Amino acid sequence: MNNRNKILVFGMTALMVVNAPSYAQKKPVAAKKPVQATSKTAGTLIPNDPNVKIGKLPNGLTYYIRKNTEPKNRAELYLATRIGSLMEEDNQQGLAHFTEHMAFNGTKDFPKNDMINYLQKAGVRFGADLNAYTGFDQTVYQLPIPTDSAMVFKNGFKILANWAGKVIMDGEEIDKERGVIIEEDRQRGKNAQERMSKQLLPLLLKGSRYENRIPIGKIDILQTFTHDKIRNFYKDWYRPNLQAIIAVGDFDVNEVEQLIKANFSELTNPANPKPRLKYDLPDNKEPLIKIITDPEQAYNVAQIMYKQRGSVSKTTADYKKKLMYSMINSMLGARLQEILQKGTAPFIFAQTNYGPYQGGLVSGINALQTTVAAKSAATLEQAFSAALAENERMSKYGFVQSELDVAKKNIIAGSEKQFKEKDKTPSSSFVQQYLNNFLTSSPIPSIDFVYGETQKAVGSITLAEVNALVKTLITKDNQIIIIQAPEKDKAALPTEAQMLAAVKNAGSGVAAYVDNSVNKPLLEKKPVAGKIVNETKPDAIGVTELTLSNGIKVLLKPTDFKNDQIIFSSFSKGGTSLATDQNFQSVQMVSLIPESGVGAFNPTQLDKLLAGNTGRGGAYIDDLYQGFSGSASPKDLETAFQMVYAYATDPRKDAEIFNKNIDDYKVVLANKNANPTSVFSDTVQAVLSSYHKRAMPMTLEDLSKVSLNEAFAFYKDRFADASEQTFVIVGNFDINTIKPLIETYIASLPALNKKQNYADNGVRSPKGKISKTVYKGLEDKASVELYIHGDYDFNELNNTQLEALKAALEIKILERLREKESGVYSPRVSLSVQKYPDAHYYFNISFSCATANVEKLVAASLDEVSKIRTSGATADDISKFKSEEQRQVELSLRNNGFWLGYISSRLKNGESFDQILNYKKTLDAVSVESTKAAAQKYLTDENYIRLVLMPQK
Repeated sequence: MNNRNKILVFGMTALMVVNAPSYAQKKPVAAKKPVQATSKTAGTLIPNDPNVKIGKLPNGLTYYIRKNTEPKNRAELYLATRIGSLMEEDNQQGLAHFTEHMAFNGTKDFPKNDMINYLQKAGVRFGADLNAYTGFDQTVYQLPIPTDSAMVFKNGFKILANWAGKVIMDGEEIDKERGVIIEEDRQRGKNAQERMSKQLLPLLLKGSRYENRIPIGKIDILQTFTHDKIRNFYKDWYRPNLQAIIAVGDFDVNEVEQLIKANFSELTNPANPKPRLKYDLPDNKEPLIKIITDPEQAYNVAQIMYKQRGSVSKTTADYKKKLMYSMINSMLGARLQEILQKGTAPFIFAQTNYGPYQGGLVSGINALQTTVAAKSAATLEQAFSAALAENERMSKYGFVQSELDVAKKNIIAGSEKQFKEKDKTPSSSFVQQYLNNFLTSSPIPSIDFVYGETQKAVGSITLAEVNALVKTLITKDNQIIIIQAPEKDKAALPTEAQMLAAVKNAGSGVAAYVDNSVNKPLLEKKPVAGKIVNETKPDAIGVTELTLSNGIKVLLKPTDFKNDQIIFSSFSKGGTSLATDQNFQSVQMVSLIPESGVGAFNPTQLDKLLAGNTGRGGAYIDDLYQGFSGSASPKDLETAFQMVYAYATDPRKDAEIFNKNIDDYKVVLANKNANPTSVFSDTVQAVLSSYHKRAMPMTLEDLSKVSLNEAFAFYKDRFADASEQTFVIVGNFDINTIKPLIETYIASLPALNKKQNYADNGVRSPKGKISKTVYKGLEDKASVELYIHGDYDFNELNNTQLEALKAALEIKILERLREKESGVYSPRVSLSVQKYPDAHYYFNISFSCATANVEKLVAASLDEVSKIRTSGATADDISKFKSEEQRQVELSLRNNGFWLGYISSRLKNGESFDQILNYKKTLDAVSVESTKAAAQKYLTDENYIRLVLMPQK
C-alpha cells in the first residue's frame, strides 16, 4: 500500500460536538424583534413552490410530497420530528438520542433487526443510506428507497410509521444498546476537542437550557436509567402533531398521499400533551472570555464571536439581505486568503464568516465569527489582532466596487447553474428545504423563483447598501472571546486583559483596501492548434476515441445526466515515483506549484479573473501518474481547457507563496505529535510501507531539505512531454462542437514523443504477522486497525469475490462487535486493491473501544474472519451484497463522475470497457462456495498486521 505524505488541513473552527442545529431553551421568554428589520424594506412574501404538495392529517401530522425523477426509480423518505434533547427531563438526559437508536432495534411490524435485514435485501445500505440523527430540537430519520418494487416502496411508509409510533422499547434491547451509545460517545470524544468543548459549552450556551442538554447525554444516566424513563419519553414526545413525512422521488403523488393517510392516520396524540416550549439564549452585555489549554491540543487558536439575533428569511427583502451577507463573506474571505499567501502573514489560518452561531448551535442566533491559528503562543495576540484589523478595515472603509463585482458574478453563475439543472436536481436536494420549513417555517421557493429573484436582487444591490450592512456586524455587546492552546504553551499565552485590549484597539491605523487584480487575459495569445488525426468508436458504452497530432488520446462520452456539467481528467505514467533519492523531499511538495497560481496570476488574482466563469482546470502529480483535471458548464469549457494549457506551459514559480506554505507546514509538523491520532496514523503509514524511506511520514528534517527550484524543475519536466497523456471527457457536449477546442488547447500541448513509465521503488507491506501497539493519549480509548493482505491476480472476477467477502465480513463484524458484544459504535471493514506497481489487496477492520475490551473484540473480529473462511459467506449476506451492488450500479450508470472514474481506471489497468455491461453475470458468479474458496485463499493469517493505539502508560 503506497502512502504519500499529505499536508495537513486545518480544522480550527470545529469547537463543538453536536449532531444538528437546534434551539437553546430554558424558560419561556418574550420573542425579541430581529435587529435591522424595518417596514420600509419588508419586501413581499416568498411563495412556496407549487410543485410540492403540503398537507396535514386530522391528528396534526404534516406531509410534503414532490414528484422528482432524479434519480429514476428512487425516493427519499424522511420522518422529521420536532423532538430532541431539549425535551428531556433532568433524569432523561441522552434519551432522545437513545430513542433514535431504539427505533432500529425492534418495532411492532419489524421485531429485532428485521427492519435492517429487510432493507438490506432491497439494496438499502445501513449507515450509508438508512440513517438518523438527533439534535437539540429535532430527530430525523432518513430512508432512501427504490420505487420500482411496489411492495418495498409501500413498506417504506410502514417503516416510517413504525418509527413514528410503534417502537417496542424491549428491555433486553435497551440494556444491550447502552454499551453502543457509550461507545459512540467514546468514538467521537475522549480527546482534546471534547475536553475543551466541555469547558466551552457553559460559556457558549450560558444561561440556556442547551447548557445541560447535549444530545449524547450523561454517561451515568445512560448506564443506569430505568426502562420506564425512555418509554415515557417516547410516549410523551413521539406524537403526530410534532412530526412530518417528507417524500420526494420518482412516484405518483396521489398514491403517496394515500399511503401516508393509510399508515399515519391511526397515530394519536396524548390526551394531555406536554407543551413544547420555546426558549432563548440570553444576551451578554460584557464580553465573555475563556482561555483553555489541553496537553493534546496541537495549535494556538483564538476566536471571537459577535452574536446577533436573526430571523427566518420569509420575504424578498430578507432574501436580498441574505445575498448581501453571502457577498460579504466571500469578499472578506478573499482578503484573508490574499494575506495568507504572503510571507509576512501573521497567522497560519484565518477565517471570518457571518452566519448561524457556531454552525447553527442555537436557532435564531447569528454571529460574525473570526478564527485564527498562530505559529506560536507568543504570536497569537498578533495573529488575532491582524484578523480583527481586517474586520475593522471592512467596517470602516467597506469594500470596493471591483470586489463586489466579483462576488456578484459568482452568485449569478451559481444561480444560473442551479436553474439550468432544475430538471436534473436530485431528490435529496429538496428534502432539506422541506425539513427547514417544518422546523422553522422557512419558505420553500421554487428554483424558477430563486433564479428570477437572484437576478433581480443582485442587479439592485449597491456598494453603498453592502457597506452599510457591514457596519452592523461588529457589536459592542454579545462578544465572546476564546483561546484554545497546548498545555505546554500556557505561560506564553496572552492574558484575558490583552485579548480584550486587542479587541478594543482593533484596526487602529488601518487604511482602505487596495485591489490587486491583474487586468490581462489568462493566455496572452491562443496556442498554435494541432489536429485530430484519427477517430474511432471502440466499444459499446458510447465512447469516441480521438488521436491527436501530438500523440495525445482523448476519449469522449457525451451524456444527458446533467444539463450544465462537463468534467474531465487525464493521466500519463511517471508521477513522483521518478523522483531521485536526492530530490525526493522537494518532489513531495510539488503540489505547491499548481497551488501557487499560474502564469501572471497568483491564486487570489486568478479567482478574480475567473469570477462568474465556471471553467476550471488544473494539474496534478501523484505517485504513479501526472495529468490534468477540470470541469465547466458547456459555455465555459474553453476557459477550463485554457487553464490546462497554462498549467502545462506556464506554471507559476512564486517563492513567497511556496515558502509561506513550507513555514506553515513546519508548524504542523512541530505540533502534530501532541495528537494521539496523528501519532498512530504515522505509525500505520510506516508499518504498512515496511518503513521504506520513500513512504515514511515527512519530518522537520525532511522539510528543511525542500527546494523550490527542485520542485519546480520536477514539475516542468513532468509536463514537458504530453504525448502519452490520455484525456477522458464526460458530460453534456456535442462532439463536433468540442473538437475545435480540443485541437486548439489539447492538441497544442508540448510533445517530445518519449516512451515513459513509472518506477517501482519497492515500497511493499511487510510479509508475515506484525503486531505493534502505540501508547499515546490521556483517556480510556483504544483504536484498532487490523489488516489482512497479500499478492493476488488482479482481475474483474477476483475483485468481485473480494468485494463480496468484504460486504459479508462487514455485516458480521457489525452484528458481532456492536449488536452482540455492545463493544463498539461503528466498526468499519474496508477493502482496497491495486494493480500497479504490484497487484495487492488489503482487508482492513477498524474500530475504537474501551481499552479493557481490545483483546476480546480483536478475538471476536478474527473469529468472524475464521467463520467465513470455514463456511463462506451466508446465502443471506450474499443476497444483501448483490442487491446493494445492483442498486448502486443503477445509480452510477447515470452519473458523470462514475463514468469518468470508470473509463480512466479501465485504461490505466488495461481492462475492457464492457465490464460494466456484464456486471450482473459477474455478480451471479458469487455464491456460498465461491466466497468460501476466496476466503480460504485471501482471508488467511499468513500476512496479518495488528496495530493498536492505547492511552499512554
